[in-house]
Amino acid sequence: MVQLLDAQVGEIVAKLEELGIADNTVVVFTSDNGPHTEGGADPEYFDSNGPFRGTKRDLYEGGIRVPMIAAWPGKIRPGSTTELVSAFWDVFPTFSEIAGIETPEGLDGISFLPTLLGHEDLQKNHEYLYWEFHEKGGRQAIRKDNWKAVKYDVFGGADVAIKLYDLTTDIGEQNNVAEKNPEVIKEMKTLFENARTPSDVFTFSQETYLDSK
Repeated sequence: MVQLLDAQVGEIVAKLEELGIADNTVVVFTSDNGPHTEGGADPEYFDSNGPFRGTKRDLYEGGIRVPMIAAWPGKIRPGSTTELVSAFWDVFPTFSEIAGIETPEGLDGISFLPTLLGHEDLQKNHEYLYWEFHEKGGRQAIRKDNWKAVKYDVFGGADVAIKLYDLTTDIGEQNNVAEKNPEVIKEMKTLFENARTPSDVFTFSQETYLDSK
């Protein structure tokens, strides 16, 4: 599968070169979630989530932290890396800025074009990132600076405990330090209550096959 994927990405790059537009095209390679266990897949075989905890549908780092590779000849410095904390909702504003069109109002995303071009001093940053998942009892997570707050079984009531991890020293999210940081938990609780925007189309508590018993 890895060999096939590599070959098919190569076909895309070869087509860009054939069309003469390779130098004017941004190529991005990434994933929408961490490794999964569906269809007999075994993340442990290749240690697919590395040091991170969890897989697809988990809101721990193993489920949501993914690599992103971008290539843009003459624009992105080859071999450069960044520690910018970003998310998929930043892709639309980034591509809009690259295309020279105005980004619609009301989006949560922030363009990471300055980082792509090596101008990290001009890069705007998120105050925090918020995720939610409506299956498996409801799940929420927040990344703020190097703090990661995780809340599972949110449909169980308002008193469900928030777990807190310091990603600077615990990238595998194994040590819950919530009791030692009450002020951070207080801040995270407020963010959990206010970060989300309710939707009439996608309801947080909707049932799916994963909720069936």
